[in-house]
Amino acid sequence: MMNNYRGRFAPSPTGPLHRGSLVAALASWLDARANCGKWLIRIEDIDPPRERAGAAAEQIALLGRFGLTSDEPILYQSSRSVAYVGALQQLAAAGRTFGCDCPRSRRRTDSADASAAPYPGTCRQRKLTAAAATRFRVAPGVLGFSDRACGWFAQSVEQSVGDFVIRRVDGLWAYQLAVVVDDAFQGITDVVRGADLLDNTPRQIALQQALGVPTPRYLHLPLVRDAAGRKLSKQTRAAPVDAASVLAELEQAWRDLGFEPSGAASVEAFQQHAIDAWRRRWCPPVRELPLPALLEVRGP
Repeated sequence: MMNNYRGRFAPSPTGPLHRGSLVAALASWLDARANCGKWLIRIEDIDPPRERAGAAAEQIALLGRFGLTSDEPILYQSSRSVAYVGALQQLAAAGRTFGCDCPRSRRRTDSADASAAPYPGTCRQRKLTAAAATRFRVAPGVLGFSDRACGWFAQSVEQSVGDFVIRRVDGLWAYQLAVVVDDAFQGITDVVRGADLLDNTPRQIALQQALGVPTPRYLHLPLVRDAAGRKLSKQTRAAPVDAASVLAELEQAWRDLGFEPSGAASVEAFQQHAIDAWRRRWCPPVRELPLPALLEVRGP
């Protein structure tokens, strides 16, 4: 188990929680509980055009029905603009940002779409004074990290993605900057999420290094897919979870995480079984060095 563990689940309020969302929430909650740590809910409400009124409250209430409640007050990213401005100013002072007014057809989004062409650096040397998006100036080199599920993952952000947007031309904050600033603010030590965001992680590490904040541990889990093999999402109109069948939905999420049915008769019994099983799989005990080795390490 890890001392001072702090994890989080950060849904966007664009619609109801679906099966894939519940799997991600349950996995992050279990990892926190298995490590005797804190689990936080953060609402990623930084894209008003895509958000649905009342969705955040519905998500929080539904998570509560499944026994997944935040250990600290819920953080809403819509209240964090001052912090994002500060981070942007820090990056600008270090020469790590520039304006970009490229048309949409020549811009890469900040999503996990690995098939999009890298940004070609069109505006890198321009001094734009008109309204423009803000890009992070990516340094050359390869960034790698050890994922708890996927192993070593390395990427040249410069070659694979290019300079990426951290503030949109409409003034809205990009996910990449907001998630890094808020993970640091909340002291997040561990991020548990879907494997669709594995490709995003080197971008976030690049920002963490530029801002001088810690890099959490990461655990990227296989995605939940529909019968056609598509990732369950609001875009594919995934059905919301059934609030009237709490235990059945938890068991389904548990199976989606690759475990055998718990056979529990109550939510409380399910949680205890799941925490114990999760700890055995994902929180192996730290191996102690034998006494001679300890003496040798310590020296005379």
